[in-house]
Amino acid sequence: MLRAELINEFLDPIVTGIPSLMIAPDARAGGMGDVGAATRPDIFSQHWNPAKYAFMESPAGFAFSYTPWLSALVDDINLFYAAGFWRLDEFQAFSASIRYFSLGRIVMRQSIDDNTGMIANPNEFAIDLAYSRRLSEHFSASVAFRYIRGDLNVPQMSASDIPMVPANAFAVDVSAFYTRPITMASGDGILSFGANVSNIGNRITYDEMTYNFLPTNFRLGGSFDMPLDNFNRISINADVNKLLVVSRNGRFMQGRPEGEKFGDVSVLQSIFGSFNDGPLGERLMWSLGAEYAYNNQFFVRAGYFHEHPNQGGRRYFTAGAGFRLNVFELNAGYVIATTPMNPLDQTLRFSLSFDMDGLRNLMN
Repeated sequence: MLRAELINEFLDPIVTGIPSLMIAPDARAGGMGDVGAATRPDIFSQHWNPAKYAFMESPAGFAFSYTPWLSALVDDINLFYAAGFWRLDEFQAFSASIRYFSLGRIVMRQSIDDNTGMIANPNEFAIDLAYSRRLSEHFSASVAFRYIRGDLNVPQMSASDIPMVPANAFAVDVSAFYTRPITMASGDGILSFGANVSNIGNRITYDEMTYNFLPTNFRLGGSFDMPLDNFNRISINADVNKLLVVSRNGRFMQGRPEGEKFGDVSVLQSIFGSFNDGPLGERLMWSLGAEYAYNNQFFVRAGYFHEHPNQGGRRYFTAGAGFRLNVFELNAGYVIATTPMNPLDQTLRFSLSFDMDGLRNLMN
């Protein structure tokens, strides 16, 4: 009992609206501990760092992914994601993605004895468009615009119920990417750094009374891709994340004038206040990942993700594999939780990417 009281005293997770925006959509990053800020550019860069598209070798491509979410608990929560890009020329590119997160079927009852209930089918949806540009030989930047919608689809069970309305929001991402070759005895390695501030947007509400911040997030990462010989390569990658959102019980709210409510905090106050809202070590999430590639066709991946126990305690290893042909790349990722009763355990992701260059060569 004492242990439970201590956990409740210090547990202060940051609660946001539309939390599905933070779920890693693709199997490649999911197999490397959810890293992606500075990894090799791929079609799923829209979620991790759109600035990477400016360094894509292919002129265009599109991809799909599917993730059964919390499959250890239920079988009807799923994430569907699609992304694509188009390079205008050597220096600039457009990219877009669409995300649909279904929270499954929920039976709502007014009491324990209510055997009928009413069905709710909540979901979250987002669509975005990004523009990226190379500003020098080794550096690029990007800006993305996103429309977000959350619909609880909750039926009004009585006349006294507060009506629920769909939540709508608009957000912006700003990202940067730096990459350069490093001469090594075994060939040219690639050193890269990336940063992305995502989901900077208005607060959302489902009842026009209670407001929540979007999961505004700062992601910083580094990557080193090195050749072992002419056919074998390995990359080491790392990301650090910090939610730029204040918590209801953190230092920021404790230091506000008496009588000021959480709902009175502006988006900018939340972003800047988040840096002094609690111990920095507790607020950071970090991940490590490695990828081995043979002939740039066969891939094996592993990674680790860590979140402080006071913020939710998500800690897990990941594993993944993939193979690439001229036309497409197929990847799978798997989660192995390190904490007991973790609902993310055994989460399996699948993603499929298509290269337009490969399709064109196949048709010719």
